[in-house]
Amino acid sequence: MTPPPVRIEVLVCTFRRPALAATLASLAAQRLPEGVALAVIVADNDGTPSARGLAEAADAAGPHRLRYLHAPERNISIARNACLDAATADWVAFVDDDETAPPDWIAQLWARAQATGADAVFGPALASYPAGTPDWIRAVDLHSNRPERRAGAVMTGHTCNALLRWAGAPWQDARFDLSRGRAGGEDTAFFFALHRRGARFEIAEDAPVHEVVAPERLRPAWLFRRRFRMGQSYVSSTATVPGRIRLAALAGAKAAFSAGMAVLTLPFAEARAFWALRATLHAGVVAGCLRLPEHEAYGR
Repeated sequence: MTPPPVRIEVLVCTFRRPALAATLASLAAQRLPEGVALAVIVADNDGTPSARGLAEAADAAGPHRLRYLHAPERNISIARNACLDAATADWVAFVDDDETAPPDWIAQLWARAQATGADAVFGPALASYPAGTPDWIRAVDLHSNRPERRAGAVMTGHTCNALLRWAGAPWQDARFDLSRGRAGGEDTAFFFALHRRGARFEIAEDAPVHEVVAPERLRPAWLFRRRFRMGQSYVSSTATVPGRIRLAALAGAKAAFSAGMAVLTLPFAEARAFWALRATLHAGVVAGCLRLPEHEAYGR
């Protein structure tokens, strides 16, 4: 008797992005490995159901079942949680609404999960820069998102490219933090929390997704604001006051060192940008340890 297929649901949160059409088209084009079935859930975070027509058209045209959810309030965590509430599959995958996935994306994530026995695998999200992008931005490439190991372990990840064990998992009750849903970093905190609950993570380098960088994200103000917020989000790596104190002291020292290096490399645009943005990241960690307010990046 043939066993039932492993079910994977791809969760896509959207907010007023026409690029969602390309995202859904790339999901429809997935070449699935034998024994794997795919479905898609789209959660629209807009106050009005602005993505409904696009999602319904993709459902009618595509080979996989697509469910549309209206999850208003302009808080990305609300949309993410609506997806998790609706998910019933063995595994859930995450991709952003401004990304496209190559046809073997799911197959590569699944192969890595099977090969390692990991509970979640994260792939890179690679930036595609428009014409006219400054050379130093291309060189530093801060718009790409690559999963990392720290002390040999993968302790957190991102929802721009992930596959997570779901049905029957000990963390099936886990949800994204609503307080982070307008500032960002809710996915970093979510996966840190799952790691503390025993989830084991791995990296799937051969499963990239691709994002065309919007022109407004090339502005230095956006880059520095983003790095500062990333530093604030990293504080979710520790859940104790002593841990935050140690983290703040270390980050403060790193911020000072990086700022000094930025001054020393003033004549060199690429090095100067690298160290200045690194100083900003560590300053954000200090701000996060002090519980300073975060800039609202979503729902505006």
